[in-house]
Amino acid sequence: MTTVTSRPASAASMAWAGRASGVWLRLSVTAALLAAAGNIYALSDLEGIYGRETSAFVNQAIAQDAVDLAVVSPAIAVLAFLARRGSLRAYLTWLGAVAFMTYNYVIYTLSVHVGPLFLVWVAVLGLSAFSLIGGLAALDGQAVAARFDRAPRRPAGWLLVIVAALFTMLWLKDIVPATLAGRLPQSVSELALPSSPVHVLDLSFFLPAAFISGALLLRGRPWAYTTAPGLLAFLALTGLPIMVTPFVAQTRGDEPAWAVLPPIVGIVIACLAVLAGLMRPLPRATGTPVKVPVSRTDRRHPPHQDAAA
Repeated sequence: MTTVTSRPASAASMAWAGRASGVWLRLSVTAALLAAAGNIYALSDLEGIYGRETSAFVNQAIAQDAVDLAVVSPAIAVLAFLARRGSLRAYLTWLGAVAFMTYNYVIYTLSVHVGPLFLVWVAVLGLSAFSLIGGLAALDGQAVAARFDRAPRRPAGWLLVIVAALFTMLWLKDIVPATLAGRLPQSVSELALPSSPVHVLDLSFFLPAAFISGALLLRGRPWAYTTAPGLLAFLALTGLPIMVTPFVAQTRGDEPAWAVLPPIVGIVIACLAVLAGLMRPLPRATGTPVKVPVSRTDRRHPPHQDAAA
């Protein structure tokens, strides 16, 4: 097991706040505002935005727009504000919300017919993707791990590994028999798409990232402490539109898939509970302060200290 030398929470906060607060947080808030405007437009003109999509696709799109507008965009704005003031927990959770927005807008831009919101969606995708990449690159993994090295990491590690394995098997069960039989997977045919962007994103990026982060967290590797909270937040947010979709389908006169609710609700609750446990306030560690480099901008405007960072 890899151990991490403890150092003060203030050093861990400075490790990201000194370099990360600022441009990436502001870019994400801009993305959230654009996304919210697009959500309102889409929900007010379903025919104009989703008129060429299948009914099943429209149900999912309505649920996604509603969750983005009511939960995701406000969460990004609030978390960015708290992170700018020095909250490391808010910053790590913010990464998950921005990852969720990036994921969603890959799907929007590549799955929906080009229409009035296409360039808005492209802008949201670019802003959120750069925010995510820049936000991750600015982190000091050792400092973050030092802050959370006494947190209960095993529940988070196992949850990430198990959920990644289960969804991988679920998607492969949909894909492999269909391709062997020379037909489209059901999740693709009902949306009238050439392939499922969810399958592509999950199997190539998200599920491997969740599995690797969970495995590394179980082994106490420092970088896993920076990615695991965001992945847990991402998983919880991913479940919300899935939970809303059956209600949208019933309202629109389609057959609702109520069977998805129990497992998805269970995963969302588990992710939120484990995330809360992983990031709960802990007594400050003791040790020798470590000097952390900061940008010129942040030297002029030092971040506020978060007492529970």
